[in-house]
Order: sequence, then structure tokens, then C-alpha cells
Amino acid sequence: MSQRDRAWRRAQRRKHGGFTHKPTPRACWQEKRWTLLYFRSAKLKRAQKVGRFWPFREWETLLHDAEPIRILFVCSKNQCRSPTGETVFRKTPGLSVRSAGTSRSAKRTISVADIRWADVILVMEDKHRARLRAQFRDEVRYKALHVLDIPDDYQYMDPALIQIIRDKAEPLIWRD
Repeated sequence: MSQRDRAWRRAQRRKHGGFTHKPTPRACWQEKRWTLLYFRSAKLKRAQKVGRFWPFREWETLLHDAEPIRILFVCSKNQCRSPTGETVFRKTPGLSVRSAGTSRSAKRTISVADIRWADVILVMEDKHRARLRAQFRDEVRYKALHVLDIPDDYQYMDPALIQIIRDKAEPLIWRD
């Protein structure tokens, strides 16, 4: 062991309230230095053992580096429910979100490009799923298509609608 290593260890012991006298090798081996337990490297090793990402910044960088999950919210006229779903999940890291409507008079009518773009399609009612399967049979066949069962009783960004969308959509988004 080099002289430099010993000096570094001595400095670390002094810095973290270690031994004031030179311990015997056996005492040094058996005694745990709890002050050194909370180093960043120790936390990182523990987090890796458990299967977590630590610190949270690393998790965010992984999500930004990975390709985002593309989610398409669909309702009838694209005025209240699907734009609310798009707004709620727009700033979530790891997600890319759009909304569209099945009606011809919708603000943004759904197209083949939207369906091909999406990884997960979340429709508000059974009639929307039926329309998508009728109009875009081949494109929808191998897509994850889920019905949220949210009636057309809410206004845009209604707090009750936001809570319902979060409760019903989050398990479906992160499962697929």
C-alpha cells in the first residue's frame, strides 16, 4: 500500500470523526465507521442493489434520453375531455401527448398519421373505440387501445375531470 493511500485515509478519518489514535488492524477491521456510511457512492451502490435510480436527476436524464411513450387521447369533438388529458400529461417526462376527435366537426380530427404515431390510444367512450375500429381497422389492429369510460359531462380542465383522467390513464400508460 502506498504512502499516499495511508495519508488519504488518515485525512478521511480525521475529517469524519474517526479514530484519534492509530488502531490495531483487528479493531479497524471489526469496527464500522458509520460516519462514512452516507457517502454518495454508498447511497448509489445501495440504490443499485435495491433497483432504484438515485439521485432523481439520473432518473430524469434516463427518461429524457429514452424515446418517449406516445399517447393519443380521443373524444368526439376534441373540445373538453381529450384536450384536458393532453394538457394534464403534456409536461410529464417520458411522455409525448396528442389529442384528437372522431367527429368531422372536431377541432382536430383524427387521422391515419395520428394512429401510426401513437403507442397507446386512450378513448373516452366505447363509441370512440368502435369508430376507430371501423374507420382505421388495419392501423388500430396492433395498437394498445383502451376505453377510459368518461362521459361527456365535464368542461375543459374541470378539476373532477382532471382527477378522473389521472386515476384512469396513469395505470394504462405506465403498464404498456
